[in-house]
Amino acid sequence: MERREQRAEALERLDRVTRERFLRDIYPRVRALRAGPAAAAGAPRRHRARQERKPVVLTGLELGTCTTKWTIDYLSQAEGSKEVKIHVSAVPQMDFLSKNFVYRTLPFDAFVRRAAEVKHKEYFLTEDEKYYLRSVGEDVRKDIADIRKQFPILAEDVHIPEYFEKEQFFSSVFRISSAGLQLWTHYDVMDNFLIQVTGRKRVVLYSPRDAPYLYLSGMHVTGTKSEVLDVDNPDMEKYPLFVKAKRYECVLEAGDVLFIPALWFHNVISEEFGVALNVFWKHLPAESYDKTDTYGNKDPMAASRAIQILDRALKTLEELPEEYRDFYARRMVLRIQEKAYRNDCG
Repeated sequence: MERREQRAEALERLDRVTRERFLRDIYPRVRALRAGPAAAAGAPRRHRARQERKPVVLTGLELGTCTTKWTIDYLSQAEGSKEVKIHVSAVPQMDFLSKNFVYRTLPFDAFVRRAAEVKHKEYFLTEDEKYYLRSVGEDVRKDIADIRKQFPILAEDVHIPEYFEKEQFFSSVFRISSAGLQLWTHYDVMDNFLIQVTGRKRVVLYSPRDAPYLYLSGMHVTGTKSEVLDVDNPDMEKYPLFVKAKRYECVLEAGDVLFIPALWFHNVISEEFGVALNVFWKHLPAESYDKTDTYGNKDPMAASRAIQILDRALKTLEELPEEYRDFYARRMVLRIQEKAYRNDCG
């Protein structure tokens, strides 16, 4: 079968971008609109951004001493033997949908040394298993990830670029990955900086507009994740539309910061053992988000309500014969396109 490759575009790399330039040229803010020219007070608000936000790699930013201090020895000594919950996978491509990994607990210093190894003398599954740490709050049901609370000693070494207001801050997720580990393609509902402190990562991204080609699994629990695991060699018989998705790509070196706007899909491969910090903040007004969401991956409240309403509408259509159901479903799609799609979506 002939292989069709995706179009690829390298992300722009900008050096020493100031807060002022970031907010002016890269990060258009959302402004609230009332639902109609003469809407009464208390009417629901709509939101509009001045222009589309796109990912960009920021270089030359002041990140603190972490980029030089965070060696394997330093990391191990700084946070010692506190226990951490980690992902362990026998294969490089981690799949959240099939859960091809297990959760295990290790002392932090032991975990760091294992994650830095290629072959392991001590292991859970195989001698070449991969390790991944995604920090969480003390009580995952109530607390967010915040490096200042979970890893306070390491937090002192980090200077987070203050390119958003303090009240917009949501979480700071500490991440450590084995070399070769690949995370599934997914989107986040909040904007974020992926700060690559040590090591090297390759990141492949897809625009929210290309969601129809990414084979999202489900709509509620797993709808943020793509079924296409191998973005470099996808199964085109199983995923024929995937080739239509435009691919954006970058390589993050130590000290680089990737800005990932909310809803942009991304697939991350750790080409080397590496340490990163993911800082998430709220692009929309605070009331737009689910207050019970400690991971920051639940869709905005209005989107969740809309999906629930759509599910009820689809259930209602089942009362009709197939010929009528098909016709009215197509009308619904056209109405959604007319009322909700961006005018410049093409």
